[in-house]
Amino acid sequence: MADQPRRPRTLGDARTEAEAAFKKVTAKVAAPPPKQNAVPGIKEQVTLRLDQDVLEFFQQGGPGWQDRINEALRKAAGK
Repeated sequence: MADQPRRPRTLGDARTEAEAAFKKVTAKVAAPPPKQNAVPGIKEQVTLRLDQDVLEFFQQGGPGWQDRINEALRKAAGK
């Protein structure tokens, strides 16, 4: 008799309902869809720290130095 619970559980008891509610709330959510490939020509603003001599090299050519840095990075990335 020691193996039997004091009172039998029913399907609608508070503990069962609480466990079901907890599982519903804590269920893992599906991962977001993968990020789409970048569209050519669309630029994103970022903060980038460069050595002073590298920055001066690109700025020596005057306006358009950011485009020159971008082109150098594309070549380095094999794009």
